[in-house]
Amino acid sequence: MTHGMDPHRLLVFREIAHAGSIAGAARALGWTQPAVSQHLRHLERRAGMALVLRLPRGVRLTEAGRLLLGHADAVAARLQAAADDLDALAQLREGTVRLAAFPSASATVVPAAMDLLLRRHPGVDVRLREAEPPEASDLLAAGEADLAVTFAHAGQEPDDHPGLVRTPVGEDPLLLVLPRSHPQAVPGDRPVDLRSLAADGWIAGCERCAAGLRRACEEAGFVPDVRHGTDDYVVTQALIARGLGVGLLPRLALDAFTAPGVAVRPVPGLRPRTLYLTHPRETDQIPAVRAAVQALRDVLAPRVRTAGDPDHG
Repeated sequence: MTHGMDPHRLLVFREIAHAGSIAGAARALGWTQPAVSQHLRHLERRAGMALVLRLPRGVRLTEAGRLLLGHADAVAARLQAAADDLDALAQLREGTVRLAAFPSASATVVPAAMDLLLRRHPGVDVRLREAEPPEASDLLAAGEADLAVTFAHAGQEPDDHPGLVRTPVGEDPLLLVLPRSHPQAVPGDRPVDLRSLAADGWIAGCERCAAGLRRACEEAGFVPDVRHGTDDYVVTQALIARGLGVGLLPRLALDAFTAPGVAVRPVPGLRPRTLYLTHPRETDQIPAVRAAVQALRDVLAPRVRTAGDPDHG
């Protein structure tokens, strides 16, 4: 008989019970007395019994009414708790952001952005997961991450996942890394033409980075002799420092770590990779995610150039 009881009418009944009269409930709700009476009648029909006794002055709860009032109070308390929880999220007193980022960002801008976010909003909980851009996009699409820092090299399209929003937030220059003993590693910051390295062995990174390396070398007129492959920029530099090859690394990776045995030189015309903040379309409405995006933007701004800036490599 009580199946499908309307919670809205249950809350109207609660107002009647606490006010002690239909007129008092109407004043509290800002309704007319007939409207309140109609909700009470519907609820009593659903309950199959009287919930109040109508007295000359006010009402008195029946046994069924007293029983139902306990449930109505519980519903009101849960609704208030829900409102409080949502308000806490909206005011950034709490909330969780699951962040994915590629390794060099995870070692540089992400810790600084997490620190900035937590100083601004101490109740926000940030969970970091290191992931290359394709894996990060898969995590976002699967609902296992809320926000990702990703990249694409020149000539590459970002991973195609419907429903993901990608916002470019800057460019990360690529730099040539050589052994200090290399003939091109002359003192100073003189740019190096890639064509002068056509006979060298090369060290390539992740699939996306290796494709960027091949494209840059082919644009310079040669196919690189890739001798070693590693995703780890520390390993890359260890190999280079021992004279086992040369490589291209982004500035963020070199900001994270530069081995003492390598020389870093700019390459004229070498196009940078583009950095993106990527998230599912709907998550930009979540206050904690918006705050994380702002923190990342604030930290990235002084560290990477924006499109159109002169190359400061």
